[in-house]
Amino acid sequence: MGEGGEKAVSRKLPVNKQANIMTATGDENLEDIFHTIRTTKTPAVINYGVSWCRVCNQILPTFWELSKKFPKLSFVYADIDECPETTQNLRYTPTFQFYRDGERVDEMFGGGDERLHDRLWLHS
Repeated sequence: MGEGGEKAVSRKLPVNKQANIMTATGDENLEDIFHTIRTTKTPAVINYGVSWCRVCNQILPTFWELSKKFPKLSFVYADIDECPETTQNLRYTPTFQFYRDGERVDEMFGGGDERLHDRLWLHS
């Protein structure tokens, strides 16, 4: 349930033309995404959020737009309510984790369009 008792709705991202953005649909799917990141060594960013989080919802359109500006990065959105086992150790939403050469190299907590852009530029 979301704030005020309303049912939280899962957010799905539209596909962009570069097809470098996806939504994790559950724990098993997120594990498959981790495996792909580790084996292909593709630079990636995972946005962990939740549908009832105001800051998460504010940054999500920016996350989608930035995926078009950084086509060499893979962008993943994971709703912690959809992936409870895989995300159980996360303490804050949104949390952004950055991967390079199959390893997590950075983490950012909270929103901020410019902060996110700068981190993506750093890791692209």
